[in-house]
Amino acid sequence: MDSMGIMARKQTAADQALRLDNQICFAVYSTAHAFNRVYKPLLDRLGLTYPQYLVMLALWERDDVPVKDLGERLFLDSGTLTPLLKRLEAAELIKRTRSTEDERVVLIALTPQGHALREKAKAVPQSILAASDCTVGELLAMKDEIVALRDRLNAVLGE
Repeated sequence: MDSMGIMARKQTAADQALRLDNQICFAVYSTAHAFNRVYKPLLDRLGLTYPQYLVMLALWERDDVPVKDLGERLFLDSGTLTPLLKRLEAAELIKRTRSTEDERVVLIALTPQGHALREKAKAVPQSILAASDCTVGELLAMKDEIVALRDRLNAVLGE
């Protein structure tokens, strides 16, 4: 056997663990990029970026919320969330107001245009389902596993 064959057999588990193709983080990262490429034309029709779409999804579920609550729901810090909200406000999809109970609290609410955009957005999940070539059950099972993993990772960080 030549020296290359011997070296290949001597690869340790640690060597295998460092292979790019064996990294779950890379699988998630590259899948996120694939999702973004599929979402982009769908969201372009709505005039939204993917992060803006996430904000709108959260607001369509629960409107008139403090920025802090929105950030926690989306796992975004205020430095990331504030510019998104400013752009959505400039597009007249949301409005930011100070709470009358505590002026330090900024509330985010949908405008009539923001509410109306929800109807146009209803086609997005069906398009993603079709692009995935999965059943609803398969996608929900994958989502549940990914969320459980995220929660375990956050627990290690004390979040």
